[in-house]
Parts: sequence; C-alpha cells; structure tokens
Amino acid sequence: MRFRLPEERPAEPPTGYKIAYPVLSHDGTRAGFTGVSLGGALPYGVVADAACVYGLRHRPPHRRCDCGFHCVHDRAAAEALLCTAEHRAAVLLEVAVLGAYIRFERGFRSARQRVRAATVGPCACGAPAVALADAGWGRPGRRVLAASCAACVRARTSVSLASFSRLAGDGLRVLAAPVVRAGADAFAGSLGVPELTAEAALLQARLDWFQTQLARLGEPGAGGGEQ
Repeated sequence: MRFRLPEERPAEPPTGYKIAYPVLSHDGTRAGFTGVSLGGALPYGVVADAACVYGLRHRPPHRRCDCGFHCVHDRAAAEALLCTAEHRAAVLLEVAVLGAYIRFERGFRSARQRVRAATVGPCACGAPAVALADAGWGRPGRRVLAASCAACVRARTSVSLASFSRLAGDGLRVLAAPVVRAGADAFAGSLGVPELTAEAALLQARLDWFQTQLARLGEPGAGGGEQ
C-alpha cells in the first residue's frame, strides 16, 4: 500500500519565515537572496521556483529528497537562527508558501515562494542599518551584502534599503530592525527615518570618506615627491 500525505487547499498561501543573505549582481542591476545552508549555491529572486540542489530531475519538493524552499512556521524560531556566529549577517525573510508543499512539524518545504518582506538587523558596530554593503564574499556573479550604518559604509559597494527593494522588485518590503540596547528598560521603537533621509545619510557618509582621503593626499609628502 502506498502512503499518501493528506492534501491541503488553503484559501490563502501559508506564511513562513527563514533567514538568507541579501545579494547584489556584479553589475549592480539585480538584487535577491541566497540560502544559508543547503541551497546556498542557488541564489533566488523575490518570486522563485525551487530546483533540486542535487541536480536530480524530479519536481521539488520530493518526499525522498531535501529539495524545495525551506521555512519555519514561527517567526521567533527563524530569528533565533540569527544568534549563531555564522548567521549574524543574514536577514530575516517573511515568505508566502506557493505551489505544492510538504508540511512538517516546524515548517514547510515548497515548490515556489514569494519573499514578502526582509528585515535587516543592525550594523556590526551596533547602529541602525541604513544600507546593505559588500560583506567581502559572495557567489559567482553576485556579491553578498551585510547591514551597514552610514558611518561604516565608506567606499564599499552598497545600496540603501530602499534601493535594494527597488532592484529586487515584485513588491518586496525591506525594513530596518529596531536596535536592542543591552541593559535598557525598553528598546527603541520604529526608526521613523524616511527613505530620502536614509539615502542622504548614505551619500553624506561617502562624501565624508572621500573628503578625508583627498585631505590626506593634499598633505606634504603624502603622495611622495619626484624622484
């Protein structure tokens, strides 16, 4: 007798949560995400169809394979994954589970997904993020990005949160997470910074860095004299 899983036909796509790294194409024209584990070699866009990471020809999600987009039911469970050292630079995604899927105790494995929202954590220095900047590593043709404040961007390849949302397309919302201050009675609420202010802060940080470099070049002996 062949075992068959019960079928579900929900009125609305189920919601799931996962973590991923934001990526930017080498020419800076496209944005997306890449997984933190099994599917890390296959970057995806906001709306994407799953492919078998093992190169098998079956249609994901196959019951006897690990293929398909993975996510969990509980937002807190996904947020907890961001505490590990290797995942500190990842962002939290809220996804719509589309197409065929297999339900597990803690989440789903699906054939298709739509990333509804991406929540970006604070910069490595602890300040709220206003941009996503080159993390120093990547996949072929794509740079992995990490959260950055205006002061830490400097001359690295970067995009504001609003620009990343626009490049990714398909209605993606990119949000900056409130910063939790250790020992404080309450954490900061909504940042309340308009997109134009974030763009201006990012531009000002770049200008400050370039002015510093120009000032150094203008100092006597900074560039070396004639031989």
